[in-house]
Amino acid sequence: MKIAIVYFSQSGNTEKAAGFIKEGLLGAGEFDIKLMNISGETSLDTGFLNECAAVIIGTPVYMADMAWQLKKWFDTDHSVKLAGKLGGAFATAGFVQGGMDTAVANVLHHMLVKGMLVYSSGTASGMPFLHLGPVAVAAELDNSRELFVTFGKRFADKAKELFD
Repeated sequence: MKIAIVYFSQSGNTEKAAGFIKEGLLGAGEFDIKLMNISGETSLDTGFLNECAAVIIGTPVYMADMAWQLKKWFDTDHSVKLAGKLGGAFATAGFVQGGMDTAVANVLHHMLVKGMLVYSSGTASGMPFLHLGPVAVAAELDNSRELFVTFGKRFADKAKELFD
């Protein structure tokens, strides 16, 4: 099964979090996983994205929202067909009160508009509760690694349940 982790990362924090999620995905089974940074420097692998059963999207938090690069991608890239795919979201921020949950909720909202099936892990999976998706303050990212790994594993389990 193919899974993509699409994110914007300028400082490297969101990219590091994406790596933690990939670690969790790989710990739950055999997957073909690609990490893709919407940085403007590299292009997305549209063919791979269209073949994916699931896509996880990550963002740094800017003004209590997702990065504008992701918003632009959601709004203007019609070459990627997201409908019917399982989706999840995560965020990193510079400050605790930076709006991480709001940013994740906005990514999930855009996924719903695109016709995706959204997954958050929520509270039903038990501790640690991830509510909308994993979030971390950049200075504490390494200490939050297990949250992102756990999310990756839970997401992988849900993808297998739905698509295997």
